[in-house]
Amino acid sequence: MTTDIRSRSDPVHAGTGGLRAWLDRIPLALRMLVYSILFLAAVLVLLPWLASRIDVHWPRARVEIGSVRWLGVILFSICMGLYATASLLLSRHGRGAYVEFDPPREFVAVGPFQWCRNPIAGSLLGMLLGEALAFSSTGIFLLFLVALPLAQLQVVCLEEPLLRKRFGQAYEEYVRRVPRWLPGTPRRAGP
Repeated sequence: MTTDIRSRSDPVHAGTGGLRAWLDRIPLALRMLVYSILFLAAVLVLLPWLASRIDVHWPRARVEIGSVRWLGVILFSICMGLYATASLLLSRHGRGAYVEFDPPREFVAVGPFQWCRNPIAGSLLGMLLGEALAFSSTGIFLLFLVALPLAQLQVVCLEEPLLRKRFGQAYEEYVRRVPRWLPGTPRRAGP
């Protein structure tokens, strides 16, 4: 399911000037590579490293979970695969990146997006939890707990209103059919 938004009066997508025109001169694959590296480095390396300082400075706060650490590695790996798949589908079918200053031009409801409205954000949360388990880190687990309500706020207060504005009725129908966070069978479309 796709809906083209190029003709809308959104300044990011307007005609020939501005940020959109500048970004369009850079191949999408290169933009996605740069966004992914910078974003993932910040969210999965820098922030967890800073959070893990809790374990270093307050060693009594650290809880060793032993062999359960392997579950973290498995969870991280599965979520990384989902993240990569969802990101590639969104950029390929949506003909744009997954960042708000360079958003997809077309609405995408295929692949993991047909089962869950936020597979990218959900997989990032899963990767954080996986890291917390893999490193047996109380600090990274606390980061995961802080990330949960922040992700909800980002989705509800920023992303969903922008998607409603960009894609209108197509997005409204999608919201009625597909769950926000936990994957599930899409509900049937209304009459």
